[in-house]
Amino acid sequence: MSTQTIIFAFSLTLFAGLATGIGSLIGFFSKNFNPKFLSASLGFSAGVMVYVSLVEIFPKAKESLELVYETKTAYAFTILGFFAGMALIAIIDKVIPESNNPHEICNINSEHHSSLKKRQAEIDCNANNNQNKLMRTGLFSALAIAIHNFPEGLATFMGALKDPTMGISIAVAIAIHNIPEGLAVSAPIYYATGNRKKAFLLSFLSGLSEPAGALIGFFILRNFFNDTVLGLIFAGVAGIMVYISFDELLPTAKEYGEHHVAIGGLIAGMIVMAISLLLFA
Repeated sequence: MSTQTIIFAFSLTLFAGLATGIGSLIGFFSKNFNPKFLSASLGFSAGVMVYVSLVEIFPKAKESLELVYETKTAYAFTILGFFAGMALIAIIDKVIPESNNPHEICNINSEHHSSLKKRQAEIDCNANNNQNKLMRTGLFSALAIAIHNFPEGLATFMGALKDPTMGISIAVAIAIHNIPEGLAVSAPIYYATGNRKKAFLLSFLSGLSEPAGALIGFFILRNFFNDTVLGLIFAGVAGIMVYISFDELLPTAKEYGEHHVAIGGLIAGMIVMAISLLLFA
């Protein structure tokens, strides 16, 4: 295998991963806080995650496992991996410190506050809780996308090594997927902190797991990576992304906007993902 082929394959993987940064920039078009834009963005991101998880990643996990096991057993392992991913992210949710948990109720001591001060303290506390919730939503999305991008990077890299034309198709398709995924990370973090650089950096870093997956897979895991491991990883990633969509993205989207705005964003995200999968099928 020539050095040029390896460099070309890695370049494709890097291109696909950096597309996440494009999505992070989209969230910066609105200079002021826009609840409806945030709601639609989060709903859109949830639609992308749910659709790609159930329509693309879950079937790919099953297909990979079917190369090793008979159909019914492969399906059973895929389901097991899917719910194992949900369980993993649920455990991570539970171990978050209470001070960072947006569900923590404000406790305002009325004995030490006048009526006006008490009201202002409640407003400040609720604002802090909302910021914490947005921050956690963004960080959870970054975690899911980073885990999701890792095997994708490996798949893009290995596909390009095997067939450069196929590698280009995979890289373009994944790049399109990564744009709204970058928005899922940057939008809530930006609105939580008001820091554009921080939002972009975290979103950008979640995309870098794509080339990281290629490097680690090629130099370390290639001798241990098999269809069973890949199938279980994809199934787990699908479960993680679905859980985050329903537990974090959609509830937050509904809270910051009208119900129909969030659902409209959800449907739009599904449509965009469906079209991208159709174009590069």
